[in-house]
Amino acid sequence: MAEQTAATTSTALSWRRFKDGDHKHRPWQEEIFQASWSHKCPTYVQRTPPCQGSCPSGHDIRGWFDIVRGIEKPPAGMAWQEYLFRRMVEANPFPAVMGRVCPAPCETGCNRNEVEDHLGINATEHYIGDWAIKNGLKLDKPEVETGKKVAVIGGGPGGLSAAWQLRRRGHSVTVFEGNEKLGGMMRYGIPGYRTPRDVLDAEINRILETGVEARTNTRIGRDISLADLESQFDAIFWAIGAQNGRQLPGVAGTDAPNVVSAVGYLRAFNEGRLKAVSPRVVVIGGGDTSIDVSCVARRLGAVAGLSGDDLPEVVAASDGLSQTIPATAKKTLPQVTLTSLFTEDKMFATPREVADAKHEGVVLKAGVMPLEIVKDASGRAVALKMCQCTMKGMTPEPVAGTEFTLDFDLLVIAIGQYGKLEGIEALDNGKTFIDADKNFRVSGKKNQFVGGDIVRPHLLTTAIGHGAIAAEGIDTHLKGEELPRRPKVDKRHFNLLEKLKEVGLSPFEYDHQPTRGTANAKFAVHNFENRAEQEVIPADEMFLGHFQHTPRHKRQERHVDPDKVLGDFEERLATLDEKEILAESKRCMSCGMCFECDNCVVFCPQTAVQRVPKAERSVGRYVYTEYSKCIGCHICSEVCPTGYIQMGLGE
Repeated sequence: MAEQTAATTSTALSWRRFKDGDHKHRPWQEEIFQASWSHKCPTYVQRTPPCQGSCPSGHDIRGWFDIVRGIEKPPAGMAWQEYLFRRMVEANPFPAVMGRVCPAPCETGCNRNEVEDHLGINATEHYIGDWAIKNGLKLDKPEVETGKKVAVIGGGPGGLSAAWQLRRRGHSVTVFEGNEKLGGMMRYGIPGYRTPRDVLDAEINRILETGVEARTNTRIGRDISLADLESQFDAIFWAIGAQNGRQLPGVAGTDAPNVVSAVGYLRAFNEGRLKAVSPRVVVIGGGDTSIDVSCVARRLGAVAGLSGDDLPEVVAASDGLSQTIPATAKKTLPQVTLTSLFTEDKMFATPREVADAKHEGVVLKAGVMPLEIVKDASGRAVALKMCQCTMKGMTPEPVAGTEFTLDFDLLVIAIGQYGKLEGIEALDNGKTFIDADKNFRVSGKKNQFVGGDIVRPHLLTTAIGHGAIAAEGIDTHLKGEELPRRPKVDKRHFNLLEKLKEVGLSPFEYDHQPTRGTANAKFAVHNFENRAEQEVIPADEMFLGHFQHTPRHKRQERHVDPDKVLGDFEERLATLDEKEILAESKRCMSCGMCFECDNCVVFCPQTAVQRVPKAERSVGRYVYTEYSKCIGCHICSEVCPTGYIQMGLGE
């Protein structure tokens, strides 16, 4: 069973929403009372939960947990896990990979943090992703072919996301990938002990099985000209990533041969070419990539006396060289130091990954800045001069009198990336990136779209989200339609009308006859308002006192001791089991949407709020108001845990 840890809060929550002495009305425009009646009545308002609002791929996370706990039921004969998998892949076709490696901004945004601890969102995605692979689930093939041809340039998370979204719409898709295998940063940037290759391959193969064609070892601008590509396809999606590592700005000595980028270093490792490092390694960074570099070095081990093409810096800087280290070579644990401009509590790396790195023997020096790379007479770097610093925004300011030196044999720089646009310079915005609008359309190119790190280096899930939005734009363009303005909250929202249609409860067609109100009309969903595309619901608009303190179910982690890390490439993170996932789902507060708690029904003094008859009920339509009984007392809105009931003008 997974470890359970109860979190504490500074202020205990209670059932009381108001404190003693609270007697003042809100502004009168919010409290339009007249004796025993009011012009205000309950309005059922759907808003976006902050978990979804924080998810770059736009997952319907609240909907996940409605499925797990049985509020939204799968079709007859389908397991809830499969139904949830099909909901997940609408936004992201890599639940098993992202459930392992995503830093989960959704969990940071989760309103449950105001009660005790966030939901196990990442753990749920991990569980469903593994369940889908184990049970051989496939992605649906399109029912209709459009005859349109789309080229996707880059087989990483953004490109494959777009390929899947385009294929499910019936378009013919060809993915062009410069490397031998698909996966991009999921394969060549993240170590296998974090993204097991059998898991990654299973999720990629599902996409290919829908009819997506892949042409690997093919680079646009080298093997195929941009002009030929444009003439052969109806639309193009660029997802080429940021393949070059950034150098240290304003620091002398970065041209030394044993100063390498994290991009080249991790690629060489993940291709099996980098098999050992030097005895002393310094990594400059502070993000998750720098953690991977550091932990990989500890696992690979050091071999003394390497020379020529076996030097780790030579292999990391090459496209194909591999170390020829005999199996009998003696390996020792290297001394690995990770430096960060930011203090540990403000580093960009996931706290869990930072803690693991330190546990595995990586020395962390945080709140320090590089000053100079010191070279010996041969031009080889031998030390890094540094000092303590304070941060003014993103700019470090040195602290006088705190200078020190770190000796090293190999320096790896992991401070960011930029694009590699050889052969396609026409797309370069002058900063080695490609410009795009909010539909991810390339500036000046009506049928070309772009996404992922080549627009703005960020998370894998960000690239996945870009691919999905761009695919919508490409589909719209191929239909000959104008691209719409993207919503303020650009996520995959629950659609009540679609759900009513799915269960055979669609409103009748409007007869366009004059009518006063819609309380008894059959052509409208009365007093329901969807603000999900404009608003994210904050915790202070919910009744948090409804929720009891319940510990989060945490995934078990295998922590590797520093003296045992050498050669340990086994996965560290285990999944929760079904019972634990079910328990986690009950912790979801369903922010901005009814989750059928019955508070409004129980506490309404006029019995004005009632349950919708079972035959007419669906997700998001569980209660209604008998407005002839409602006196506008506001009690239903005050006891609604999710903030779904808002008082609005009506009769």
